[in-house]
Amino acid sequence: MANFYLAPELRAEDAASGAVVSVTGSEARHAVTVSRIRAGERLLIGNGAGLVLSGTVVAASPAEFTLLVDSATETPAPTPRIRLVQALAKGDRDEMAVQAATELGIDGVIPWAASRSISRWEGPKIARGEERWSSIVREATKQSIRPWLPTIGALAGTRQLAVLATTTRMLLLEPTASVRLTAVAAPNDDRDIVLVVGPEGGISPGELSLLEQAGATPVRLGDTVLRTSTAGPAALAILNATLGRW
Repeated sequence: MANFYLAPELRAEDAASGAVVSVTGSEARHAVTVSRIRAGERLLIGNGAGLVLSGTVVAASPAEFTLLVDSATETPAPTPRIRLVQALAKGDRDEMAVQAATELGIDGVIPWAASRSISRWEGPKIARGEERWSSIVREATKQSIRPWLPTIGALAGTRQLAVLATTTRMLLLEPTASVRLTAVAAPNDDRDIVLVVGPEGGISPGELSLLEQAGATPVRLGDTVLRTSTAGPAALAILNATLGRW
């Protein structure tokens, strides 16, 4: 399978067969100096907004490589979008969730400073954390050859999630919920679906109450309790099947 690289600067006019497009910057440096691509190799490049080009490398230097395009595909954005609200967690468990969810097809990720989160982003750590998650999403998108790059939202508090719950179909992953996620019907509208995953200690009663009052629905995955690193990806897999994405 050909390597896949992201070049947000790609436009529809680059999709014509026989077009020659250039990729520069950090993506080109990584491709040439780390992956060691050379002239004659076949590659895929995408803009993260649905367009993916296939072609042959005609020139490669540390600052730039060029591709002779032979085919292109344009994939429309999925509807409804599925976003993951992932609570900050200790170690790398939140990052594991973000990576797996990206590979499984999540459309957006929002970091959540839940009341029971042990890990905290404060001051300069907020920008570093969002940058780290963006890097994880980008690399997972390339690994899984996804035409759409998921968005990374700003760090949110519970009250911000409550506002989001008024305009989306928000599902709270809660082991004590009476409704199973597998019993939730496919939506008949275009509202985003938002999966909310709590930290190691779970979503607090106060947060559950606030989000439910705003319109969120608690659901459970089964009779066991999954880690914060696996709950979101597991729920996403179920929704992929329910919505016919898989």
